Amino acid sequence: MLGALARYGVGTLWPGNPWATLLVNAVGCLAMGCLVVLVVDAHPLVRPFLGTGVLGGFTTFSAYCADTQHLFATGHAVQALAYLVATVVAALAAVTLGVVLTRRLR
Repeated sequence: MLGALARYGVGTLWPGNPWATLLVNAVGCLAMGCLVVLVVDAHPLVRPFLGTGVLGGFTTFSAYCADTQHLFATGHAVQALAYLVATVVAALAAVTLGVVLTRRLR
């Protein structure tokens, strides 16, 4: 619920904007990269609570798919393709950055 509320807050700032979804997913992936480094030795319930619960509720890859479909359906094929690729690249880069930075800071 905590993650979903945070995502809802971002959605109210930029309603109907697929790039807000990209931002949420990239931030969520960055946090996930940090999380996997920090909770290696944590209690076994910490990982699913924070990873699946909070960050799973925050990120919204189903909205990413719906946004992409909507862009294609409304004739914005170039923007849809850019959004499709940019989200995957941003997500992978963010999770990698989160892991690398957290390992260095730790």
